[in-house]
Amino acid sequence: MKTGAFVCSCAETCDVDLEGVREGVEGVDVVASSSLLCEDGLAAMEQVIDEYDLDQLVVTATESRCKRKFRDLAAKKGLHPEAAAFVDHREGAGWVHDEPAATEKTARLLTARFEGLKEEAVSRSVSREAGRSVAVVGDPETATALADTADVTLVADGREFADVDADLDDVTIERGRVVGVDGRYGDFEIALGARVTDDCIGCMKCVRKGPDEGVTRRPVDISPEVAEAASGREEWVECCPTDAIELSGVERTIGVDQVVYPDADSETRGGRLGFYTGPIDAGTIAAVEDLLGGVEKPKHLDLEMDVCASGESSQMGCNECVEACPHGAVERPRIDEVAFDEVACQDCGACTSACPTGATKLREPSNRRVAREVEALLEPGDSGGWLFGGSDPIGEQVVAFVCSERARRTLREYGREAAVGNGSAGFTYHPILPVSVPCADAVGEAHAMHALAAGADGVALVGCGDDCQHSGPDPKAELVSRLNRATGDLGLGERATFLAPDPDDAEGFAESLDEFVGSLGESPVPAGDYEATGGIADEDRPNPEFDSHGWTLESVRAILEHSDPEREVIRGLKDFGRMEVTDDCALTPTCTNLCPTDAIRRREGNLEFDHERCVNCGLCEEGCPETAITMHDGLDLSLLPENREGIAGEDGRPDDPAWTTVMEGEMRECVRCGKPFTSEASAEKIEGEVGEMVAGLAPDSDHNVFEYCGDCRARLLFER
Repeated sequence: MKTGAFVCSCAETCDVDLEGVREGVEGVDVVASSSLLCEDGLAAMEQVIDEYDLDQLVVTATESRCKRKFRDLAAKKGLHPEAAAFVDHREGAGWVHDEPAATEKTARLLTARFEGLKEEAVSRSVSREAGRSVAVVGDPETATALADTADVTLVADGREFADVDADLDDVTIERGRVVGVDGRYGDFEIALGARVTDDCIGCMKCVRKGPDEGVTRRPVDISPEVAEAASGREEWVECCPTDAIELSGVERTIGVDQVVYPDADSETRGGRLGFYTGPIDAGTIAAVEDLLGGVEKPKHLDLEMDVCASGESSQMGCNECVEACPHGAVERPRIDEVAFDEVACQDCGACTSACPTGATKLREPSNRRVAREVEALLEPGDSGGWLFGGSDPIGEQVVAFVCSERARRTLREYGREAAVGNGSAGFTYHPILPVSVPCADAVGEAHAMHALAAGADGVALVGCGDDCQHSGPDPKAELVSRLNRATGDLGLGERATFLAPDPDDAEGFAESLDEFVGSLGESPVPAGDYEATGGIADEDRPNPEFDSHGWTLESVRAILEHSDPEREVIRGLKDFGRMEVTDDCALTPTCTNLCPTDAIRRREGNLEFDHERCVNCGLCEEGCPETAITMHDGLDLSLLPENREGIAGEDGRPDDPAWTTVMEGEMRECVRCGKPFTSEASAEKIEGEVGEMVAGLAPDSDHNVFEYCGDCRARLLFER
């Protein structure tokens, strides 16, 4: 692939030095510039494409009209329809930073975009068939609007529709109040509670004879308050010719493909695809109609469930993805398994940043792509001085993982306001180095620690705060708290923050960012010379590259080459566990069989633990029959093999430094063949539990059956 970078100054309205950008972009085959690339520069751009036989274009452009022109040019030259990629040099750089910083930042953004494109995933899709049935709760206008395209059921939810100004002739009306909504897109079930059964024929006798308020005509139903008041005084109730009134209430369910429930809270909705809450507008109607009959959408996740630590043998282990997903797209069909509904996935990335093993990862941007973009954005402190007298125009290098939804739009709006001086004349903020992510939820401890290992002075999660369409601000704040605890223990001080830019408070964002930047000292970790492999050197470890555990550990090791940790145990890193075993341990093989990362083994009668492999899933603790295991969070540097090399075992020979003995035991040797076959503790435990039941199996033997290995025990019984 041959790539060209093209830079524009938007008719010199963008405070970017074109020559400086051309000098600063790295890796591409050619860099060209124009003061108005989308107009006068198009012809020259076409010539450059031909001269260098380009396959890929990276262009500074933010306006849809301009992007369309560049895409059309790419198509005209026979390139791939998506061959043009874009960088925000204006709202995110030239309009909110001074010229040196904007120039340097634009060059780095182009370089990072180029590096990221090398790792771009091939597009895939997922699909699900569905019907055309839609339940609308309590909103006759929306039901009417959908009636021409969908099979609509209007759920009364206690409301009266007799006098509404809406044409409900093509709408099925269901009585009852919503008790609950279960299921997913294409298979929702709505539980309805009512005081009138389906035997009702709509004769209106109860409406005429009952109280003026609390008995509805369309549909016929009785409010819970009226039903309670009528209990024991049921004269008017007995008028029903079909005995359809049930004051104690009846419950039934209806099945639909989609649900429009304006008054539902976010907890009820749970972020489920095909479930809509208020306010309802034309966009909601369009979204419902778009899903009628089924859906085909991009595949957001790569799943490698062979390395999942969710459970084993009816024991529940890691539950991070289930707890993290705000959309109900991850569930436990069984206690020892998790399943993903990829159609319901909303691409927030929460499950992927929470997963320690790499069983679930975002396809785009992949962790590898994010890593390469971060590394391209960070440069040695004096590398930006080629045009500006040796000073670095960026200053403190803050990698900002920016949510691609509201947060990114807000930062763009800040740029527009600054350009026109709309209450923000002279507005600037620190030149953060942005990496676009679907949501700040997609960022985990591995991403942040990698940025610091690559030389970032700080890491900022830039999200949507309370306006987040996914999990809200709390998980981001919790992550930042953990990260700062970890960086403090590593001797770096606090290096992370969470920012939620308010569209109406640009100055507040700038002040918060400046306060964070002002708290940062220069990182002791050099920038510009680091490329992560995304794992640890362990040939027997099956986890994919750039899994959270392995990637984080690699980053920590890179940081430790330049820092002086304040503690041996680095707190705040949740994907690392330390094993404590009490004397109750009988050295049964349960924990070794359950461990999904082979971090526990029995050897020569001892129980051994490999901290480097442990992802802190908790399966060993959960499944231990003696409840002898307790797992503690945190990365213990003293247990890493590089800090234990040369440690000798009991026989004087060096042991494998990755393994530590957490429980010493003694092996029982077979009295016939002499082969060690189990631990003394295990043998004694089993003998104590079933010894009396098998005492007579070998009456002529000099020893009991528990003193023979499995092979010799079988021969002993056969000889008998």
